[in-house]
Amino acid sequence: MLSTLHSPRSLSRFPLHLTSSVKPRAASASSLSDYPPSPPLPVAQSPGGAPASQILTIRRSLLSGSVTATQLAESYLSRLRLTEPQLNSFIHVSDSVLKSAQEIDDKIAKGGGEALGPLAGVMVGVKDNICTVDMPSTGGSRILENYRPPFDATAVKRLKEKGGIVVGKTNLDEFGMGSTTEGSGFQVTANPWDLGRVPGGSSGGSASAVSARQCVVSLGSDTGGSVRQPASFCGVVGLKPTYGRVSRFGLMAYASSLDVIGCLGTSVADVGIFLNAISGHDKFDATSSKQEVPDFESLFASINLLESKPLSGLKVGLIRETLDDGVDSGVKSAINAAVLHMQELGCIVNEVSLSSFSLGLPAYYILASSESSSNLSRYDGVRYGKQTVSDELNALYADSRASGFGPEVKMRILMGTYALSAGYYDAYYKRAQQVRTLIRESFKTALDSNDILISPAAPSVAYEMGEKKNDPLSMYAGDIMTVNVNLAGLPALVVPCGFVEGGPSGLPVGLQMIGAAFHEEKLLKIGHLFEQTLQGCRFVPPLVADDPTWE
Repeated sequence: MLSTLHSPRSLSRFPLHLTSSVKPRAASASSLSDYPPSPPLPVAQSPGGAPASQILTIRRSLLSGSVTATQLAESYLSRLRLTEPQLNSFIHVSDSVLKSAQEIDDKIAKGGGEALGPLAGVMVGVKDNICTVDMPSTGGSRILENYRPPFDATAVKRLKEKGGIVVGKTNLDEFGMGSTTEGSGFQVTANPWDLGRVPGGSSGGSASAVSARQCVVSLGSDTGGSVRQPASFCGVVGLKPTYGRVSRFGLMAYASSLDVIGCLGTSVADVGIFLNAISGHDKFDATSSKQEVPDFESLFASINLLESKPLSGLKVGLIRETLDDGVDSGVKSAINAAVLHMQELGCIVNEVSLSSFSLGLPAYYILASSESSSNLSRYDGVRYGKQTVSDELNALYADSRASGFGPEVKMRILMGTYALSAGYYDAYYKRAQQVRTLIRESFKTALDSNDILISPAAPSVAYEMGEKKNDPLSMYAGDIMTVNVNLAGLPALVVPCGFVEGGPSGLPVGLQMIGAAFHEEKLLKIGHLFEQTLQGCRFVPPLVADDPTWE
């Protein structure tokens, strides 16, 4: 049972003109009987039940005239109104969704359909630590409640230019610090597979929204696994790009040397097309790469799924340390089954050892906390955000931060400040940087002899709300599969690969694929072939399966 603080919020987050027909209800089995029927939807299906690209299906439907962008927008808003009281995926919902959809319809009516952007009519969720000019951007923190940035993040600007429609801002652990989304300053998000379980974090709102079909794709951020772990928990695809592939301009900094903006969707194709739309160099981000961005969309059209062994000769390294003690037996079984499937596709799978793997978790938390203690010093209650009244400046700083930050953020700031303090810098921060170098070298060595590396995306499936609330070390240990990739700056793709018993219909398990820097194209090709040929797995949560229109 959720506490009053964490119970579903009222639908005041919805613009008034979108709530007239809303009937608030308790979190129970999904039913459409109390709601007017949704407009028709284009059906995205592949042979054998494999996930098809919703983005490509929407584009074809718009160009053929079988559906309008306005009908699509109304359908997703209706879906959101129905499911949001149970999920709490969104902190804010945009009031310009229908206006943006109508602009697309007007363009098509005037004969401009062929000039539509690749994301035209696609409903996009945006994690609330990514700035949007037309909605509050809170970072999931009370200290930034109702803060409205004067600009869009570069990733948001680019997706809008490509025709994407931002449906709203998704919930997260405060400033991205957490693995459950229970650390949000506003609400707790539920997992669509089991409403009593966490969706993962910190991009739990983004993963939950995509899984529940509240939007087509969503932006998340990944500092130590915050896109990949919730993707695994919610049974969706999550991609952490190479550091520098996507501009970080407009992303609220947690740990600047680790943060990346990533993508979530229900298929590898959707994630690849979405990545293509937001990638590229940005003059506002000195860390963004000038490397040419491949045309990921054309990649999916050229793949032949009828070949008997389409990945013949591909060398895959299974990271030995990721299947040690501490990993749930059900997760191990699902990963072993995924390995067999990769071998059926022609892959040569061998175990590889990363000697520095176990050092990644402590090094990550020292480095991330140290950088956060510096980055979050800007929130002082003076220029913007929460402010308390005080006659003395230091008291103003202290009181504003004490009342605005949550307990997890305060703990990490203190941890980082300690690691950077005189007398401890060499013992902690400097040694963590040295470990980071070792981790980079170990990945390079492993990838020199393998095309990709694989591991579980998390050591467990989604667990019950509150289970690790009072055990932060146990929660931190759940990041062990993902943090090393951020320390090395490499790309990683998580694809659903199986189920573990639990919840109403089982709980999904994610397979993590890790590639060399800027080799997202290879990961997407392999991931696409893997998901399209995986038999007997339909990653559709009960909340969606109750309404076949949305499968």
